[in-house]
Amino acid sequence: MSSLSLIIQREYLTRVRKKSFIILTLLMPFLMVALSLVPLWLSTLNDGSVKNVAVIDNTGIYAPLLESTDQFEFQIIDEADQQESESKLGKDLFAILQITNDLNKDPRAVSLTSEKQAPIELQSVIERTLNEKVTEQRLDELTQSSNVDSEAIVQVRSIIEDKSGITLRTLRMGDDGSVKESSTEIASIIGMLFTILIYMFILLYGNMVMQAVLEEKKSRVVEVMVSSVKPVNLLIGKIVGIGLVGLTQLAIWILMTSVLFAGVSLFIANPEQAVAMSSEMSDFNVEGIMNSVMSINWLQLIVYFVLFFIGGYVLYASIFAMFASAVDSEEDTSQYMTPVTLLIMFAFFAGFYSVSNPDGPLAFWTSLIPFTSPIVMMVRIPFGIPFWEILLSLVVLYGTFLLISIFAAKIYRVGILMYGKKPSFREMMKWVTYK
Repeated sequence: MSSLSLIIQREYLTRVRKKSFIILTLLMPFLMVALSLVPLWLSTLNDGSVKNVAVIDNTGIYAPLLESTDQFEFQIIDEADQQESESKLGKDLFAILQITNDLNKDPRAVSLTSEKQAPIELQSVIERTLNEKVTEQRLDELTQSSNVDSEAIVQVRSIIEDKSGITLRTLRMGDDGSVKESSTEIASIIGMLFTILIYMFILLYGNMVMQAVLEEKKSRVVEVMVSSVKPVNLLIGKIVGIGLVGLTQLAIWILMTSVLFAGVSLFIANPEQAVAMSSEMSDFNVEGIMNSVMSINWLQLIVYFVLFFIGGYVLYASIFAMFASAVDSEEDTSQYMTPVTLLIMFAFFAGFYSVSNPDGPLAFWTSLIPFTSPIVMMVRIPFGIPFWEILLSLVVLYGTFLLISIFAAKIYRVGILMYGKKPSFREMMKWVTYK
């Protein structure tokens, strides 16, 4: 067995056998679901107390329309009691709602005073109720007008009260001419999920390469290793071995997610369960969501994810290893790593903002630049983009990481045996010319 394969095997096995790797790999899918859904569920809960809101309505029109809920109780008081109510604000009263004039004539004649910031839900209840009443007032004015047919006003009123919602179905035509149901929201969620994953993987395993290089250099183990292995092979073996750890973790996550998704699909396919779910989730089109999820070419998406992960990982891992080999401690890496970390963060934010416009200039150009393309391109792929863009992005990415890897290897072979002084960028450039 060659020395390179031994290094790869060592880097791979020492990490996948760790208990932390096994536990994190098995629990991460469930942890990600919990981190996504638990805060959403907790946000729907309240502290169990009812917040009292005093209502001072100088017009007497709007206050009776405000209905109390499980969270907010509206109490109508006179203007003469306003001063007394203000003294109770923050104690017995949560807020004071004051309406000083006819809102049909003066829409800004309403205010909500509270000691704490008023929650959005309370503002929504008040605004919705008042807006509906103002609309009704304007319709009444039209009814009383001699120039408008009263029957037409009745029809307009019924149309407004009906509030018939329109649900737009979005379809995508494939290359073979077949049409499948799709969802922009689902594509956005999947794109962001894969973007977060690739961002996390590149940062996590790139840092792992850096830590491995620093650890061996500080312990002087590398001096023994380079006596029998070329520094370039040592660098390649380290990057490949740790990269295989990431791919192993990814494969396990894909397998676990597929099993979970298959279980959900079978659950929904059961007619009795589907009826029960539809009654509990009446606000969601479960069947439409499932159709949209199934319309995505998951095999293609996973293949592209692996390709862009490999390209992005090797590119950044080479940079991490290059800088780590030139210093003696983690503290000294900050000078070099800060610009690289900022570049990765820029790629993440570029991907985040590209969700709303996956074909815009920001999304297009950052998906071609090799330092940002692995992260941004994963946002765009679920929306369906031309194959030539993906191919061009991959060619540029892999060409760049080959050049960076060669450049990093030349610095690594010199820096890994250097101790004491932290080199400048100019000195590191000289190392590249060494033979």
